[in-house]
Amino acid sequence: MRPARALIDLQALRHNYQLAREVTGAKALAVIKADAYGHGAVRCAQALEGEADGFAVACIEEALELRAAGIRAPVLLLEGFFEADELALIVEHDFWCVVHSLWQLEAIEQASVAKPLNIWLKLDSGMHRVGLHPDDYQNAYQRLLASGKVAKIVLMSHFARADELDSAASARQVEVFEAAREGLSAQISLRNSPAVLGWPNIPSDWVRPGIMLYGATPFEQQQALAARLQPVMSLESKVICVRELPAGEPVGYGAQFIAPRPMRIGVVAMGYADGYPRQAPTGTPVLVAGQRSQLLGRVSMDMLCIDLTDVPQAGLGSPVELWGKHILASDVAAAAGTIPYQIFCNLRRVPRLYSGS
Repeated sequence: MRPARALIDLQALRHNYQLAREVTGAKALAVIKADAYGHGAVRCAQALEGEADGFAVACIEEALELRAAGIRAPVLLLEGFFEADELALIVEHDFWCVVHSLWQLEAIEQASVAKPLNIWLKLDSGMHRVGLHPDDYQNAYQRLLASGKVAKIVLMSHFARADELDSAASARQVEVFEAAREGLSAQISLRNSPAVLGWPNIPSDWVRPGIMLYGATPFEQQQALAARLQPVMSLESKVICVRELPAGEPVGYGAQFIAPRPMRIGVVAMGYADGYPRQAPTGTPVLVAGQRSQLLGRVSMDMLCIDLTDVPQAGLGSPVELWGKHILASDVAAAAGTIPYQIFCNLRRVPRLYSGS
């Protein structure tokens, strides 16, 4: 069998969730949208259900998958509903629901629901993606209460630049949020992963850890709490071919790398069809036979090449870590000009093997 695989450490996942709870003292929704950022939503939910206060997904399709797998914990729909007829399913399965637009509010007012809804009312405090305008926020809250169709309302917003620790943007968003919610009696949810780790003074009864659950830092610089995260996914494969190249010979498509000296090259069963970033350049770190080395040349669909010249113990069949416990996904992402969120979500074709359940 092809040796490419993703090892998922569920104990590390639990550690990272517990860290979010520890440093905030708040309730925490584990964000497992996009198939738990490529880690497998059902298995991650099963690993966390005994201690998680609930889960957050993007849409009802993701939520229904969890219910079908037997997950009974609260599940929040972060994008709410897309059609009014989804409200019946939301009620049937006890989903919590974000309301971020006036049309959603109107749909709730007009709907006949079998039991009251748990609504998270989203304010656009400055990201300008989705969320109610501050001028509409108080009235929307009162309309939800007056509808008689709501059991509980949580007030929420989302930060655009919390991963920039020297930016004043998050503080400005908090000011907008506080002004919009003045006089409203409800729990609040503001802090996502970077705000959990880097903004301890921002109030939040509920936090929403996402990327930190999977052990990747949301920051470009070193950060003390992020350093306590444990990587959950290890993307691994093996050397399937060894080549001896004289100086001046190219490696891979487009001759993007020319050997400056005689070199040993290892071919690894891993490529962009597996989710490894095609744009990762020569020099991107890898671990082969327990020693740090580097990518050489252009990543192919199914294979990539690495430098074995100074790793004499490496050869045919040697294990290779593309990212994981030793090669951080954030370092690979930075080298490739992207973010760990994307490389996790791009994972495909490789089997996921779980431990620590």
